[in-house]
Amino acid sequence: MACSEGQKVAFGTYTLVEEAEYWWENTRQCLEAKGQDVTWDIFKRVFLEKYFPEDVRNKKEMEFLELKQGSMTVAEYAAKFEELVRYFPHYQGRDGESFKCVKFLNGLRPEVKQAVNYQGVRQFPLLVNMCRIWDEDSRDRAAYYWSTGPMRNKKNGPQH
Repeated sequence: MACSEGQKVAFGTYTLVEEAEYWWENTRQCLEAKGQDVTWDIFKRVFLEKYFPEDVRNKKEMEFLELKQGSMTVAEYAAKFEELVRYFPHYQGRDGESFKCVKFLNGLRPEVKQAVNYQGVRQFPLLVNMCRIWDEDSRDRAAYYWSTGPMRNKKNGPQH
């Protein structure tokens, strides 16, 4: 069901509280005094100028472009990835799903990427889940071998 421009603005601004609500009331009056129709696009533009300025957007973009898994678990990396990807419309919707998967894969540690990349998964939730399971299993396997391996037995075994 499609909404009119006025309905979009009314709904979007209804959720504003405190300072943002006061800011919008003043901004709306200024726009209307200039004879400007307050459309959804105009609301988004002035809202983003106020609460998400260009320098902050640039920092978020650089943080996203440079994001790598590093020492994070896959779950931590996925959470950070999703926090940042929401700022980039290019990765949204069905058309962006494949691009999002490629970007996510390229930021993974090589061993995780190698374990799942060959499967060609291009559905983001499925890809994240596969990587998370592989990562958790890998960590569990390493913890098990660490606790039962020969080095552990030498330390705890009888001293001669």
